[in-house]
Amino acid sequence: MTGSSKSPSPSSAAGPAEPEAATNLSSLQAARSAVSALTAAGVTDVVIAPGSRSAPLAYALAEAEVQGRVTVHVRIDERVAGFTALGLARGGHRPAAVVTTSGTAVGELMPAVMEAHHAGVPLVVLSADRPAELHGTGANQTTVQPGIFAQFPAATADVRAGDDPAGAISAAFDQVSAGSPVGPIHINLQFREPLIPQDTGDGDGGLPAGAPAADTELSAGPVATGSEAAVLSRHSGTRRAVVIAGDGAGEIAALFARRAGLPLLAEPSSNARFGPNAIGAYRLLLEELGPEIERVVVFGRPTLSRPVAGLLARRDVEKAIYVPRPVNWFTAGRRSETVITDLAGLFDFAGEGAPGWLERWQTASAAAMAAVSSLLDGQSELNGLHVADLVWDHTDGNLVLGSSNPIRDMDLVAAPDWHPLDVYANRGLAGIDGTIATAAGIALANGIPTRVLLGDLTFLHDAGALLLGTGEPEPDLQLVVLNDGGGGIFTTLEHGELGEREEYAAVVERFFGTPHTVDISALAAAYGVPHTLARTADELDAALDAPVTGRSILEVPVRRDSLRELHAKVKSAVRAVLA
Repeated sequence: MTGSSKSPSPSSAAGPAEPEAATNLSSLQAARSAVSALTAAGVTDVVIAPGSRSAPLAYALAEAEVQGRVTVHVRIDERVAGFTALGLARGGHRPAAVVTTSGTAVGELMPAVMEAHHAGVPLVVLSADRPAELHGTGANQTTVQPGIFAQFPAATADVRAGDDPAGAISAAFDQVSAGSPVGPIHINLQFREPLIPQDTGDGDGGLPAGAPAADTELSAGPVATGSEAAVLSRHSGTRRAVVIAGDGAGEIAALFARRAGLPLLAEPSSNARFGPNAIGAYRLLLEELGPEIERVVVFGRPTLSRPVAGLLARRDVEKAIYVPRPVNWFTAGRRSETVITDLAGLFDFAGEGAPGWLERWQTASAAAMAAVSSLLDGQSELNGLHVADLVWDHTDGNLVLGSSNPIRDMDLVAAPDWHPLDVYANRGLAGIDGTIATAAGIALANGIPTRVLLGDLTFLHDAGALLLGTGEPEPDLQLVVLNDGGGGIFTTLEHGELGEREEYAAVVERFFGTPHTVDISALAAAYGVPHTLARTADELDAALDAPVTGRSILEVPVRRDSLRELHAKVKSAVRAVLA
């Protein structure tokens, strides 16, 4: 058994088998010990995909579930299983695990592991493997699994067949909780046959002599500590500074901005977009007020908009980023902000808002949002901004936002005077894959009704996550699918301008618009998920008013060809009212 933060090289893992030590534990005993170590470390939910080599873990998990120690979720698709576990970890703010068999099944988890690494989510991967003597022999479904996730896991272990995995699992959790960044853990477990319970009359040899318990649970998100709260009133000097709250910033960003008297530019998934300092129309105001900004304080990871990226790239602006513990999403020395680890130092850097500074942003934001609202009221057809506005206002449970246009639409219209319970988005790598599975995991984590706003391509990419096995727990999950028959985000980028030229129109439409004619209602029927079509604002309003129970799909057809023109009108309307 080995356990370390560095995965072994493929060459060493695939080389000639070393002499085996005497087998101590059967595969089922080792699996039971692994499950006990997981639960001792705070894992309460495990997602498993079917497989033969992982059978010992399946039986051990079944026993643990009967005993009430863990909740097991079954998914047939490993990629869906990985993102479901990711969602369980994010929604539950505790580590969640995913179990796969050997071979390509492990590779299917790479997208979820990458997202967990960059988003700082405690996703635990248990991959079943063939024993060492079969490696390098051409044995069926045998590949090099240790190190398969490269540098992304925060801790790894490769446990040889017959060894007790409890110590390696406990050590991996201890390593992550000892000050290194929160992220995925990969435990590779080698199992020999027999892989099923044996009728030996002695409980398969009995359980090992106890699994070491991890005394520190991993957290999926930042939490303000008592010492942090104690310094939330310190400040030094007055400045024209702003607070940027990116994905995962948490309410600490809103509290900081309010105590410092600074404008808060909060992305929807920051969970800081509330309170009087939150500037709803900040993206539309940066062109007007941005040149006056002297300092920037960053919480979380901002990823959504080019105006914010432009502000953070300015050399004439002093910048600091709050990093109370190490994170995975940037490398030390690679960002221009000064890294500050304590709130006292952050207040000293930010100071207090200059006289009238916050009020200017608040007044301009109110005028800009009123202008956008007036513009939308004058539109005869539904569009993404309409839908985002209604979804935000009608959601009092969890809200999950798909990548591409939906989260950016929400960023333009979500009013800070209302906030769903928690807002989530896969912004670690901002991919569209796994969105439905992630949302299902979030909904299942604490049984909280969850609504998802996503585009049609994001929906279709993860449609397999709609498949639930007979008897599997069903999340309270509503998918609001903004269907514009393709990829709308490219219309708002430079590709959209190129697509207006005759010689490039067909190329841009085919390679970026990726048009389709999928019948979403038929797809929903195939999976047994209720489907509703909302073509008007009144129909959408009524559908969103209904409680979220069980799974459902609410499809909203919109046009893609008018999207670029709509965003141009929004910018024009805001410029006019600010002038």
